[in-house]
Amino acid sequence: MQIYRAILTLLENTYFASREVGTLYESEPLVGNYALTYGLGLCAAPYDWSGPPRYKQDLGPLNERGLYVTPATFLPGKLRFAFSQFNAQSDSYYFRFDQNAIATTPNKRARAANFPQSGKIRMLGLESQAHFYLFSREGEMPLLPGYIRLGKFNSKARVEWERLNLLSEQPREADEELRFFLNAVDLPASLAGKLRAFSIYNIYPAPLLSQCRLAGPFWQATTAQGERVVLPAGMRYGVDAL
Repeated sequence: MQIYRAILTLLENTYFASREVGTLYESEPLVGNYALTYGLGLCAAPYDWSGPPRYKQDLGPLNERGLYVTPATFLPGKLRFAFSQFNAQSDSYYFRFDQNAIATTPNKRARAANFPQSGKIRMLGLESQAHFYLFSREGEMPLLPGYIRLGKFNSKARVEWERLNLLSEQPREADEELRFFLNAVDLPASLAGKLRAFSIYNIYPAPLLSQCRLAGPFWQATTAQGERVVLPAGMRYGVDAL
């Protein structure tokens, strides 16, 4: 098993449609691991796709290859937000408000539009920094990109990688408190049943957990600076449960 720690630095304001509160569209202070997996190029969806989400088709094969990416957790003091307004209403001489749409032709009803036409957005701000982990089975090392794009606006981000030094070749039983995000549906049954405490972010497509206290098998490793890192063993994309 190879485990890498990555530092993600946002080089542009980055927006994810995490939550809608009236006319405010918010990005939660995190980056989901499914979005990271696509952004890192570990899988790819068709360029032109109008069907349902493809998580099972795209992420499922990574389980067979032994690849897994955790959600990104922002570092203390390294999270910024940026606010912006948008207005997608028509600039035509004539317009009126219909139900869920703006009509631009007199006496002709407009078709309903399933997208916001005005409001405010809260984005993850420029120079925010987060960390996440990548697991790779021996012999399955993927290409580790230095720059990726994330979010609805394809915002640019830098990724710096460090391979961790594993303290043992097999996971060890432990009782740990983790201060980084975990995907609830990606936890193995041996760990999910031993969650003693956690905070939860209910976001699509799967809830993310933070401040977890749990017992079970863990990988134990150190960074080049000697920092101890403990990570749950057996995590995989739980796309069959979505």
